[in-house]
Amino acid sequence: MSLMRMLRRIGSEVVSIGALSMNRMPRTIMKGPDRAIKIIGIAAMTFVLLTPAGVSAQGAEVSANAGWVSQYFYRGILQKTSSASAGMDVAIGPVSLGTWAADVGDGAEIDLYGSVGYEVEGLSLSAGGIAYLYTGQFDDTYREINLGAGYGLVSVEFSIGQYDNFGAGRQDYWFTGASIEHMGFYGTVGGFGNDFSGSYGEVGYGFSAADLDWTISGIVNDSNLSSLTGKDGKPTGGATLVFGVGKEFSF
Repeated sequence: MSLMRMLRRIGSEVVSIGALSMNRMPRTIMKGPDRAIKIIGIAAMTFVLLTPAGVSAQGAEVSANAGWVSQYFYRGILQKTSSASAGMDVAIGPVSLGTWAADVGDGAEIDLYGSVGYEVEGLSLSAGGIAYLYTGQFDDTYREINLGAGYGLVSVEFSIGQYDNFGAGRQDYWFTGASIEHMGFYGTVGGFGNDFSGSYGEVGYGFSAADLDWTISGIVNDSNLSSLTGKDGKPTGGATLVFGVGKEFSF
């Protein structure tokens, strides 16, 4: 599992995402045929929109990953203590498609995502989309359009999303973040806006040992994201230490 994969799915910005004025980030609980149709539709639309004409499947690179974290945080919000995950990715030239699932206690979080990325004279640019789905009642559906850029040690992202909110009126939000990475060490700051609010910071280190990928990180979040209360009963920020281990498999 690459460090960037660890950063996105094991401990930090690692997904799903949102109601940051709530105790956890909200995410659609869809039932029966309607849920299946929406999942298939999202995957098909992503593929059609992101696959450039002339890209051949013969150049596809396929990889899988599995991991565990002591506490599953995503964008500064605790999802579950002790969580296992697994995923698969396919890269065809500049196009990447994938899925990732994690244990969130009440069922599983299932992500479907795709992106197109290019690099020009050291500047990397990407655009894509992601849907966060849930098999239980942990949260409701999120859909996002994601934009990213990176140069040297620094990368930035901007996402615009919509949250189904269990039929209580959809909410719109945005998320922006910036990261710096060097020799396994990394730092990230991010925050939400529009119908969501909250910000967090994270620092950590990722390394490989015994044919596995390991991470240790510290996460600090504000009162909007922490779900903690102080002695006076008012919301307060929090700080957490997270450990993770994972492995990536290439085919």
